[in-house]
Amino acid sequence: MEEGFGHLEIKLDELLEKRGLNKNKLSHKAEMNWKQIDNYCTNNVTRLDVAVLCKLCTALDCKIQDLLVFHPDDERS
Repeated sequence: MEEGFGHLEIKLDELLEKRGLNKNKLSHKAEMNWKQIDNYCTNNVTRLDVAVLCKLCTALDCKIQDLLVFHPDDERS
């Protein structure tokens, strides 16, 4: 992650809880690998995949801003 430009938070874990789903159910619904979902839940992703984001938004019936939150770097002027 580059310093000084803020970071993205993936709120997949929170969305799963709100929807009453677990990672296994989402993996079937989104046709994704469980480990990939787990990486998105733990924010252990270095590069976001647009196709994956589309699958997640479709499976969870949410908007991209429900899934991703940008946190600007407070120290940047």
